[in-house]
Amino acid sequence: MRHRLSIALLAVLAFSFVIVGPLLGAQPIEKNKAGLALDGWDTVSYFDGKPVPGKAEFTKEWNGATWRFATAAHRDAFAADPAKYAPQYGGHCAYGLAKGHLVTADPTIWKVVNGKLYVNYDKGVQKSWEKDQAKFIVDADKEWKELAAKN
Repeated sequence: MRHRLSIALLAVLAFSFVIVGPLLGAQPIEKNKAGLALDGWDTVSYFDGKPVPGKAEFTKEWNGATWRFATAAHRDAFAADPAKYAPQYGGHCAYGLAKGHLVTADPTIWKVVNGKLYVNYDKGVQKSWEKDQAKFIVDADKEWKELAAKN
């Protein structure tokens, strides 16, 4: 019975990425059950070198997710240029995507590389990703573009 339930859940997820994704016109943003991107962490704060949790009073809706910020200034910076501050691959694990899979990431396992924010599943995965980071970024970029083309 559990196996059938798992298959049904996978079918629903596949449906949402293949059918609903194109209707939204955007690539999937990793979000929690409350609809928060990065589990509510302030995406702009990563670029200051010290991520902090966002506050409920400073939010912005973008690409089907709610983004929280620690300050109004951070919210406004994000609103002016979301692509500059949003994590790569919709906040999914950079290493997982390089390997062809959309994997949930831990927003506390992060790195800014060449002005772009990347998150990973856990510290072990991040260590693997860092061993050949440039190649994994190229691979993940390719996978992300292919995912977008399907949408």
